[in-house]
Amino acid sequence: MGVSTSAPEEGIAVVTVDFPPVNALPVQGWYDLAAAVRAAGADPKVRCVVLNSAGRGFNAGVDIKEVQRTAGHDALIGANRGCYEAFAAVYDCEVPVVAAVHGFCLGGGIGLVGNADAIVAANDATFGLPELDRGALGAATHLARLVPQHLMRALYYTSRTVTAQELRQYGSVWRVVPRERLMDASLELAREIAAKDGYLIRLAKAAINGIDPVDVRRSYRFEQGFTFEANLSGVADRVRDTFGTSGTTGKEQQS
Repeated sequence: MGVSTSAPEEGIAVVTVDFPPVNALPVQGWYDLAAAVRAAGADPKVRCVVLNSAGRGFNAGVDIKEVQRTAGHDALIGANRGCYEAFAAVYDCEVPVVAAVHGFCLGGGIGLVGNADAIVAANDATFGLPELDRGALGAATHLARLVPQHLMRALYYTSRTVTAQELRQYGSVWRVVPRERLMDASLELAREIAAKDGYLIRLAKAAINGIDPVDVRRSYRFEQGFTFEANLSGVADRVRDTFGTSGTTGKEQQS
């Protein structure tokens, strides 16, 4: 259980996340993931990183139970900072990152894949931000890198998910394959990338990041400010405790 790194073949590092039962990461898990991705990218022998997950799904976001059972705001602050570090580590990784996604990719999972360089998905993969049903905000920055603007807004407001096949139509998923072919297909893409010169591929990664129209780190940090406001107002706890089933409006909840 936890975060591990393997080297299945020359030039490729596979970072695997395993937090049963659903890969909802505790605070330390986000920091461990960030450290593993940064270390893999800094290894001069590595030219591509594959981000993989064990178990039922790719990522279910933050461990809400940890937030609920921790008095005060320490767990919330830790989760926000940990997510920020993990998402930034994927984006800033010195070499390209290929996300291998199966099952559910929710909440923080969107932050990871939205900052990855390429996504290979199993045909059972679904993607979404159920944040409003969990008393949270955030990662719209990263969902906007996967789907068009108006679809992003509709998905965010409704907490609905989209399939890997739908994302393939928008060009944000490289390939959709049967579940049993996911790692093979991810390694095929990683192998093609890793065949490039190591120094040149690092220059390419830095250059492409440099021409991004949106600063994903600053944009996500801006979103996090509203997450803190939701928690300080008390609305986050009320919604989180019912997972969005209260049926009341924000105005009614404040009265």
